[in-house]
Order: sequence, then structure tokens, then C-alpha cells
Amino acid sequence: MTDAKTRIDETVKAADVVLFMKGTRDTPQCGFSSRVAGVLNFMGIPYSDVNVLEDEEIRQGIKEYSDWPTIPQLYVKGEFVGGCDIITEMTLSGELDTLLEQNGVSFDKAAADKIREANG
Repeated sequence: MTDAKTRIDETVKAADVVLFMKGTRDTPQCGFSSRVAGVLNFMGIPYSDVNVLEDEEIRQGIKEYSDWPTIPQLYVKGEFVGGCDIITEMTLSGELDTLLEQNGVSFDKAAADKIREANG
């Protein structure tokens, strides 16, 4: 598992925002991954996507790395943020905006506001 842990660690530190997901940003392979990728895409957040379905070591290793049992998993500046439910809640409350701003990650504030309006 050390090899997978090393690769995961390098991946989460290589980009400001990383999403470990089932599928890719353009073709998500599960509803939860689709929801989180959809939020990131709609808000124009630059991120790296990692398809855990392509690598069983990464798929299992990411769960141990974060001590979080489900996928997708979002990382900002190398720190685990959460899965689908947490990202959804953070988006709707504005906490995700704050986290991104604090970490210097660009995003479309108007798009974030539209998400909240549509779900308010």
C-alpha cells in the first residue's frame, strides 16, 4: 500500500484542487461523483480529476489515506475536505466559497450564487 499512498500523496499535493472520483470530470460513472464534478465544473474551479476505477490500488488506498470510506473525495491544497454530502452542504452554505478564497483558488462567485439560488 506504500506505493499507492505515495502516489496519492504526490497527487493531492500536485494541484490546488483534486477530486478522486468514479469516472472523469467529463464522464462521471456514479451519481455522487457526477454531483461533485458538476459543482466544480459549474463554478469554474480548476481541478485535477483522478478516476479511481482505473486503478484498484488508488481506489482502496484513497479510503485509507483519508480515513474516509466513500468516493468521491475532494482535496484542497493537500487537505481532505469531504465527500459528496459535505461538498453539497458546503456549497449551499457558502463554506466552499470561503475555503476556496482562503486558499487562493479561483472560482466563479456568480455561479456559486446561482447554485444557492436554485436550491434555496
